[in-house]
Amino acid sequence: MKLTVVGCSGSFPSTESACSSYLVEADGFRLLLDMGNGALGELQRHIGLYDLDAILLSHLHPDHCIDMCGYFVARYYRHDGGRAGAIPVYGPRDTERRLATAYGDVPDESCMREVFDFRTLAPGTFSVGPLTVRTDRVRHPVEAFAFRVEHDGRALVYSGDTGPCQELHELAGGADLLLCEASFTHGKEDIPDLHLNGREAGEHAARAGVGRLVLTHIPPWTDPQVNLRDAQKSFDGPVELARAGAVYEL
Repeated sequence: MKLTVVGCSGSFPSTESACSSYLVEADGFRLLLDMGNGALGELQRHIGLYDLDAILLSHLHPDHCIDMCGYFVARYYRHDGGRAGAIPVYGPRDTERRLATAYGDVPDESCMREVFDFRTLAPGTFSVGPLTVRTDRVRHPVEAFAFRVEHDGRALVYSGDTGPCQELHELAGGADLLLCEASFTHGKEDIPDLHLNGREAGEHAARAGVGRLVLTHIPPWTDPQVNLRDAQKSFDGPVELARAGAVYEL
């Protein structure tokens, strides 16, 4: 299983990275986790525009899903080869309506379904191509999910956006890599059920016994080195900052 960081900036794009988007590949299958601001352009550095096989949206804040509107244009209005077929898009309840509203001027009420096969997420386990996905609700002001993606005995866990919660700890148990948000700075922000800080990300990694911790979704106004140091104090294993274009082989 191969993980490529397409974008990792939190809240809005930075000068170095688009917002949240992560490409997972296994046995020729390509799954995208989130498609935030700027991600569609960056994705094309790694694969062709029509090479995705499925998409998982952790929640419907723009920094995790807004480039789906641009991707709709690319698939629906494609002239070379005709309209692209519908690919599975797993998201929270009402994903289709929310994306259509964000687009604002769709040709008709069913057009997005012609290129996106919308499927509603719920806690549980399902298969996507050769991958097994386990998901659960996490702590955020809107309906939000974390994902555990498994293939051939290896496991990747993506936190999405969340405050500290038991659900993330359980999903992450024994994972080879935890891609964990660390938006807040310990001692500076303390807002319940919104985001993790570096220390809390490290604590989740330590409790879950993961092999590697990669901190992501750090907003441009947050000092990533502070969060990195705080995570390293909480977790004895390898810790690093996500960066656009980074590749991990699991």
